[in-house]
Amino acid sequence: MRAAVIRDVRWPAGTDRLDVWILDGRIAAVLPHEASGAGEAALAVVPAGVDVPDDAVVEVWQGRGRVVIPGLWDEHTHFRQWALSRRRLDLSGADSAQDAAARVAAALGSRTGPAGVRFDGAGFRDALWADEPTTAMLDAVSTETPIVLISADLHCGWMNSAGLRSMGLDEEATGPVREDDWIPHLDRLALDDAHTLPALAEAAAAAAARGVVGVVDMETDDNVRLWPERVEAGVTSLRVEAAVWAHQLDEAVAAGRRTGQLLGASGRRPAGDEPDALVSVGPMKVIVDGSLNTRTAFCFDRYAGLADGDPDPHGYLAVTPEELLELLGRAIAAGFVPAVHAIGDRANRLVLDAYETLRDAGTAVAGSRIEHAQLLADEDIPRFAELGVIASVQPEHAMDDRDVSDQYWPGQAERSIPVRSLVDAGATVRFGSDAPVAPLDPWTAIAAAVTRSRDGRPPWGADQRIGRRAAIAAAARGRESLEAGAVADLVLLDADPVECDEATLREMPVALTLLAGRPTWATETSSTVPPARA
Repeated sequence: MRAAVIRDVRWPAGTDRLDVWILDGRIAAVLPHEASGAGEAALAVVPAGVDVPDDAVVEVWQGRGRVVIPGLWDEHTHFRQWALSRRRLDLSGADSAQDAAARVAAALGSRTGPAGVRFDGAGFRDALWADEPTTAMLDAVSTETPIVLISADLHCGWMNSAGLRSMGLDEEATGPVREDDWIPHLDRLALDDAHTLPALAEAAAAAAARGVVGVVDMETDDNVRLWPERVEAGVTSLRVEAAVWAHQLDEAVAAGRRTGQLLGASGRRPAGDEPDALVSVGPMKVIVDGSLNTRTAFCFDRYAGLADGDPDPHGYLAVTPEELLELLGRAIAAGFVPAVHAIGDRANRLVLDAYETLRDAGTAVAGSRIEHAQLLADEDIPRFAELGVIASVQPEHAMDDRDVSDQYWPGQAERSIPVRSLVDAGATVRFGSDAPVAPLDPWTAIAAAVTRSRDGRPPWGADQRIGRRAAIAAAARGRESLEAGAVADLVLLDADPVECDEATLREMPVALTLLAGRPTWATETSSTVPPARA
């Protein structure tokens, strides 16, 4: 039996001191803390009702009055892209195409290693640039080294001619390649998984250091096959719900997969009990529209400032309503939870309409998801609760996109990522990052939801701010306390997230992250002692 106790902790804004006892990966009891005398501070005094055998040992963590909360989740990541983006040139600060090209030239000029190896950059946002990114602009940097730059929203890539060739794309492209011409090629940006493993392990450990215990991986990849192999290879800092994409659905159904199914190496159920299971089958992902930065999110209103001759002034629709309805019905019937990417208000309306049609026909749609729900019509907000559809949102996108939104969706701040309206309407709201679009850091999302501000700027869409407890719960899958019997995924904090200042909330110092009672991040060491009896 594995036994552990975190001694002397408290709830956010609480004063009562508590001890949290953990047995075999689950919370056994949360009890009042009884201060031990001198010389006994490291001993695990087992209280009545906590069944620790005499021959066991107890791992003791000293909380010293710190705050304890449930473990945090990131409900929407592209994990391999996030892991690799941490090693790519960061272009998020480029304020023009020429600036981005100059940064690439400088980085390429200082790079060591063999010539001709592809150069990757990530994070550019061209929606506000005054100049147009062109293939020729990057050809001027290099005609030999493939240059591939990924936009912050992942919905387009900007390449030189050699980069287009390396990605198997049309060499006649004169500028960024977008949406369906680009997204299926994202997998080409990764090396084979064995070479990617160190980056994945580093990214998972970094997430654990921010209090993350699990992620939903929406990568365009064979996630169900790859993640058990990655865990077997030592990437064990996180739980992972591995999404299946729409084009993989038939194969997944034929293999007997369903959302929530536990997976071990090579797809087998893992050895050991459920708290130790790290990988499960996630939702079925489908994209309905584009993104704001790429000006392809599907909206009721025209994008402001687009030329009259623009072929898609309202954005882009990836599937027809009929195709979407058929796909969602088939996925739910097979045991998959749909997770539908919808950014624009018209796209969100179409998805909610599809869910409503299915519900009215007798299909259980509660628990289905809309990913992003970025721009919503006021009349559609109550429908999330009415249908039981989860709003999986990324609050930091409101900060990233505020200037782009003000330019292309003017006057819509209160409808952009309307977290407060969703919460007030009774919707289930879950937080994520869409990493690498925003950093895989739940405190970034929590702070954005609470303040609707960043970098000292005034709040944007201030009426959409929510309280701190509600924001933490949205990042913890609705868990607001630690209950006996629950899996011991929890986080110990060096500051009180309910009472600290806004800067500390965003940079929240994490002292300990436990995954089924196992430390995945710790700033101090524990003691291992025999159980002592009261």
